[in-house]
Amino acid sequence: MLPDADFVFIAREVKARSGLVIDAEQAYLIETRLSPIARREGLGSVAELASAARLRRDERLIWQITDALLTSETTFFRDRSPFHTLRDRVLPDLMRARAGEKIRIWCAGASTGQEPFSIAMMIDEMRAEGRGGDVEIVGTDISERVLEKARAGLYSQFEVQRGLPIALLLRHFEKAGELWRIADRIRAMIRFQRFNLLDDPKPLGSFDIVLCRNVLHYFDPATKQVTLEKIAAQMRDDGVLLLGAGETTGNVTDAFNPSPLGAGFFTRNIAARAAA
Repeated sequence: MLPDADFVFIAREVKARSGLVIDAEQAYLIETRLSPIARREGLGSVAELASAARLRRDERLIWQITDALLTSETTFFRDRSPFHTLRDRVLPDLMRARAGEKIRIWCAGASTGQEPFSIAMMIDEMRAEGRGGDVEIVGTDISERVLEKARAGLYSQFEVQRGLPIALLLRHFEKAGELWRIADRIRAMIRFQRFNLLDDPKPLGSFDIVLCRNVLHYFDPATKQVTLEKIAAQMRDDGVLLLGAGETTGNVTDAFNPSPLGAGFFTRNIAARAAA
C-alpha cells in the first residue's frame, strides 16, 4: 500500500509535468505500472520507489514515473468514421481553399504513431487517385519512449491487425522478421517530435487540421481550457479540430464551435477571437 504522502507526491508531480490527473481510485494503476521501474532500480516496492523519488527530488526518476503512468492506447484508423470525413470532406475542402499551399496537420498525443501513419496512408491513397496535395504531418507526444517506436515504424502482427485493412497492410508495409515495417514514403510524410501540451505550441507553427483525440479527458477543466485555447491560437481561421467522439469544448472554452461535420469535429470561434 502506497503511503498517502507518496501518493500525493506522485499525483502532484505527474500533473505538473503532463497535466494527467490521478485520483485515489487509480492507486491500482500506480502499483501496476510502476512495479517494473522499482525492480529496474533495485527497489523492493513501489512505495520505496516513490519515497526515493520524493526524498531525492530525482528528476530522472520522476519523469520515468510520469512516462509510465501516461496512457498510450492507440490503433490504426481508430473509430474509422472520422478518417472518412477527413478524406472525403475536410481535406478536399482545404485543398481547394489553399490553392496549392501546403496543408499542415498536427497529431497531438501521437503515441506510437498509428494515428499520423493512418492519415499519411490515407493521403497516399488520395494521391494515387490524383486528388492529393502538399501535406505536412507533425506528430507530437510528451513521451520520448513512444516516439522512438513511432519513428522506427515497426509494428507487431497484433498491432497491425487492430484497425488496419489487409489491403493497406500489403500496400504500405513490408515484413521485417516477425514485425511489419511501414514504407519509407509514408514515414517521410511525418515529423515526430517531443512536445508537452502544457508548453507553448508557437514553435510548432500554424495548422489547418489538429487532432487531439482522447487526450484532454485526462486533464482537469482548467488545464483543458488553457490547452484548447493554445491549440486554437495555432490554427488558421478555417481550420478544423478533431477530438475524440465523446469529447466536447462547449463546457470548457468558447474558442471553438461544434462543426456540422459530425461528432468530435470543431471549428474556430472567430467571433470569440475577435472579442478577445
